[in-house]
Amino acid sequence: FSCNLSDLLHSFPGLLYQEYRDKSTREEIETRRLQDSQTDPEETSPSEETPSEAEPTSTIENKAPPQINLLRNSNSRFNLWQDLPEVQNSGVLSILQPDEIKLQEAMFELVTSEASYYKSLNLLVSHFMENERLKKILHQSEAHILFSNVLDVMAVSERFLLDLEQRVEENIVISDVCDIVYQHTVNHFSVYITYVSNQTYQERAYKQLLQDKPAFREVISQLELDPKCKGLSFSSFLILPFQRITRLKLLVQNILKKVEEKSDRESTALDAHKELETVVKACNEGVRKMSRTEQMISIQKKLEFKIKSVPIISHSRWLLKQGELQQMNGPKTSRTLRTKKLFREIYLFLFNDLLVICRQIPGDKYQVFDSAPRGLLRVEELEDQGQSLANVFILRLLENADDREASYMLKASSQSEMKRWMISLAPNRRTKFVSFTSRLVDCPQIQCVHPYVAQQPDELSLELADVLNILDKTDDGWIFGERLHDQERGWFPSSMGEEILNPKIRAQNLKECFRVHKSDDSQRRKLGSRNRQ
Repeated sequence: FSCNLSDLLHSFPGLLYQEYRDKSTREEIETRRLQDSQTDPEETSPSEETPSEAEPTSTIENKAPPQINLLRNSNSRFNLWQDLPEVQNSGVLSILQPDEIKLQEAMFELVTSEASYYKSLNLLVSHFMENERLKKILHQSEAHILFSNVLDVMAVSERFLLDLEQRVEENIVISDVCDIVYQHTVNHFSVYITYVSNQTYQERAYKQLLQDKPAFREVISQLELDPKCKGLSFSSFLILPFQRITRLKLLVQNILKKVEEKSDRESTALDAHKELETVVKACNEGVRKMSRTEQMISIQKKLEFKIKSVPIISHSRWLLKQGELQQMNGPKTSRTLRTKKLFREIYLFLFNDLLVICRQIPGDKYQVFDSAPRGLLRVEELEDQGQSLANVFILRLLENADDREASYMLKASSQSEMKRWMISLAPNRRTKFVSFTSRLVDCPQIQCVHPYVAQQPDELSLELADVLNILDKTDDGWIFGERLHDQERGWFPSSMGEEILNPKIRAQNLKECFRVHKSDDSQRRKLGSRNRQ
């Protein structure tokens, strides 16, 4: 049985990728909520799969093929593999096992979501980039920063989609898509790194153009009002490539969770996932490198050294955290003194390999009076010391700027700020809950229900439907978490998520995570044994 995907895609309702992505992640959240509410062991078995972007919110009988009532709603714009007339008329639904049907849906979703993404990219180019009025307003260099290599990205997406289309046309039962993902990631997806690395300059240029050129602001506003854009902003089109490359990795993860273990399809999915992860990491590093370099130059200009000067700018150094703390004056026996006399302000700049301790001086400058390598820092919390010593911890420098051991008693403004400093200063210190990498059977988990953009270097940006292990939490509403799909760690407000209460769902999430990253684990073990040698 074959199917002409181009006819199929043209017959789909016009869904832009932003709409598709938003609605699909909300579907994922609702499905997980439903699973989490099922406390009867018979209802939720550990072998159940976490749903893909287009899976149902209703439960599925084991014997029947999955039926997605929500997506059959006339208002819905989702399309499922099993709902295609070609599939329904072929009779394959009565032959295939339910697990295989789920796998077909996951692969088909990767294909249709790429079509939706290509449609949105095409609109960015044809509607915005090639608009004659906009061309006249923008200088060539401004247009280049704003749109970067989006034409290359679109060409890569088109080539990728054509290969996926050809695969679907071969047989209505899709054999695999991850081999195509692998080939394109290795050979073509480097264009994403170029585009995403330009993001810092792109955002800055866009803000500057809105501020300095009223004509630009007016044209963009008019173009955004066009029905084609469906109420979506110009900036939502600009960030499409970064969102897509990240989402593509998650779609491959979703396929990986559904393929047979130790099969050829598992091997291909693992290979594709590994290559996509490399590209995503390079994209993230590209963005960070641009902003970090500028930040380090800015900090260097503000520092004045009372001690021997330390060169701050280095390609391998970046800022982890900065901020004001209160330092306790005098020996520890002075605790009975009044709070006002007890503490004075100091300012810390913590880099990935270095701590610099300063006092703020006039002219937005900082006078450095001590420093230490980050690896030679130790922290210790003071507990039950009364109100004046609440949120106080001891910072020990095993070897400071004078090659001596030094201790500082520091007070933070809140419990969360104290914990954030302690975890940043001594990252290997044990957290309240153990990381999933310890292979713990159970650990508190949370799923993101509101997107969050990190405000500080030690915070973690969250996307809808992200699942995280909770490593620590504070009484004033902050969580230190580790995202399952990429092991990135950071702080975020607890109001951004909902805790997953069902232990079976938490166990399933961990099991899937271990499976997805098992190739990484074997690689780590190889590196570990090599390093020991």
